[in-house]
Amino acid sequence: MSHVLNGKVALVAGATRGAGRGIAVELGAAGATVYCTGRTTHAQRSEMNRSETVEETAELVRQAGGQGIAVQVDHLDQAQVQTLVERVEREQARLDILVNDVWGSDLLIEWQTPVWKHSLEKGLRMLRLAIDTHLITSHFALPLLTKRPGGLVVEMTDGTAEYNQRNYRVSLFYDLAKTSVTRMAWALAQELRAHHCTAVAVTPGWLRSELMLDAYGVTEANWRDATAKQPHFVISESPRYVGRAVAALAGDSDVTRWAGQSLSSGQLAKAYGFTDLDGSQPDCWRYFPEVHDAGKPADATGYR
Repeated sequence: MSHVLNGKVALVAGATRGAGRGIAVELGAAGATVYCTGRTTHAQRSEMNRSETVEETAELVRQAGGQGIAVQVDHLDQAQVQTLVERVEREQARLDILVNDVWGSDLLIEWQTPVWKHSLEKGLRMLRLAIDTHLITSHFALPLLTKRPGGLVVEMTDGTAEYNQRNYRVSLFYDLAKTSVTRMAWALAQELRAHHCTAVAVTPGWLRSELMLDAYGVTEANWRDATAKQPHFVISESPRYVGRAVAALAGDSDVTRWAGQSLSSGQLAKAYGFTDLDGSQPDCWRYFPEVHDAGKPADATGYR
């Protein structure tokens, strides 16, 4: 993937941590200029109250070989998003890749809680962060992206369309947030077709985000220790894996073949031949129904 995205400009909305950070770094490794946005900077934290910053992400992009540009943006603030896109146009005169990864709702979810007992304030806030941010960003960014043919929009979600259709995601608000983004990608694909641009939905598998690693008391270096607490964590993947998935899509001259589809990191690894950092190809969304949900003992043999 080295240099395949030289000259390309990407905007990763929600690049502070997790999948967004992994995607930004891998786009940079492929040679892209990457605008990394989020709410947390060295000077100010978002409601997530975590230490990761957009400046750190931009530096990781630079270390990977790309140009990383950190911009503090609240993607619910229309004026801030409009200013961001105007800056990209002024500085680059183009936008080739838009990744809508804004989420920031982990602390709002009340798992295993029916809608009539779930905090309405938190639930509606979750939907605004998960859906409105993506719509606002697309509204302002797509006029620039569609100026050139070949543009790519990636809507980041959790779960494939097939898996989410068959499985309740343990909270109505969370379920609605993640399935809505998948449909958003399909609808965007219809609107972008006439401009020879493409939109897809992409999901990582069980992501070893900074938050997830902290929850299990491990690091990326010793993540397998967490399988003592949760054996099925053996199927987990690093954020760089889905980053490589997005970079592969962005570098594919025939990416329109995926237009409107729901895709996963594991599926795209097989299609494009990339691996996770450890050289494996975890396929979480095949593992979950066949092993985890089937009540079988944890065993990733044949799934990574």
